[in-house]
Amino acid sequence: MNLSETVKRAGVVGAGGAGFPAHIKLEQGADWYLANGAECEPLVRKDVELMIRYPREIVSGLRLAANAVGASKMTIGVKAKNTEAIRALQSVSEDGSIGIHQFGDFYPSGDEYELVYSITGQLIPPAGIPLEIGVVVNNVETLFQIHQASKGVPVTETFMTVAGNVVRPFTAWIPVGMRISEVLELAGGATVDDFAIMESGLLMGTLVQDLSQPVSKTTAGLIVLPSTHNLIQRYRTPVEAMARIGKSACDQCSYCTELCPRYLLGYDVQPHAVMRSLGFSATGSKIWNQYAMLCCGCGICTLYACPEALYPREACLKGIDDLEAARMKWEGPSEIKVHPMKEFRRVPMKQLMSRLGVSHLESEAPYKELTTEPKTVIIPLEHRVGCTAHPVVQAGEQVTKGQLVAKPEAGELGSACHASISGRVTSIERAIHIEKG
Repeated sequence: MNLSETVKRAGVVGAGGAGFPAHIKLEQGADWYLANGAECEPLVRKDVELMIRYPREIVSGLRLAANAVGASKMTIGVKAKNTEAIRALQSVSEDGSIGIHQFGDFYPSGDEYELVYSITGQLIPPAGIPLEIGVVVNNVETLFQIHQASKGVPVTETFMTVAGNVVRPFTAWIPVGMRISEVLELAGGATVDDFAIMESGLLMGTLVQDLSQPVSKTTAGLIVLPSTHNLIQRYRTPVEAMARIGKSACDQCSYCTELCPRYLLGYDVQPHAVMRSLGFSATGSKIWNQYAMLCCGCGICTLYACPEALYPREACLKGIDDLEAARMKWEGPSEIKVHPMKEFRRVPMKQLMSRLGVSHLESEAPYKELTTEPKTVIIPLEHRVGCTAHPVVQAGEQVTKGQLVAKPEAGELGSACHASISGRVTSIERAIHIEKG
């Protein structure tokens, strides 16, 4: 069995965010294989802790993956400030075959387009993917899971950080399907009575709507903030209100565009132009929305650049949805030229955290070894990318930890799901519910 099939059966997905089935990338050919450890979300430390504690497994996964695609060049991207992680990686890659690229402490160094350009000097074509220039990128946790898959171990846990307004911030392996409320208890609970939680990050994450919902393979962290915090209030603002405010208040200063990381790389992303779509008919909206198509949703425009605290990122994301609904493809310029001011308009992490109002919550979030399993888990059958997995077990059936419980049909783009605890399947709806024992 080749590595792609092994990884597919283990249910490995991209741990950097969208959950793209990892085996697909292993079926291509490439010159470069890059490991993304340039963690950028404020307060999240899971990649750093992973590189410190599991450098050998990460390097093993990188070598396996690079060999599968025929890549001769391997590099791990890490922020220079994470010296302990760098030393750990260097200690297991002494033959010099794996490079370690050190980034400054800026946001968003971990953006795929930014990472590829910084390490290889190449620019991904507009609306393209790294493979088009012979590059494959995986998050370091994905590479860890590829190593595990090669040993016959499927994905049953996700490595994540719990931080913010909690008693004891920590980073740990959490069983896929564990309820968010139970994970919060492991941190001693919240330090404020009225709180809200952001899943996987303050800038590119999502606001948790229900504490009983489960963590998934792509959950990078849980950040707890008071419900009165400005960030939470902004994320709770209805989309209609965001558009109404933007339509009446945007003065086209263009700061959102001038600080946009993708714009500075040379891509035709212009959030200030997209804001014009809010005041036009559907026909006019299509014209201005095209400037949103290459947006990565990093949030710099909305949460850092805009002097009026408007919502250009949300306008871009809606513009992308509207264009996709109309089946419109990228028709902008294909030539890219890096902006001459790119290096002088980087966003320092400390300044970003200050602007977000979370500097006082920065902590080490040390590694924690879990000694107990949850009594129940809810295994999600779908991720942000790919089709829904189909159950291969039935309600009432006994399953063991690591057992296959769902998989995509032949030819479908999806990932397999495995039981994260041993127990009895109690129900199957949009997820598989398992009760321990």
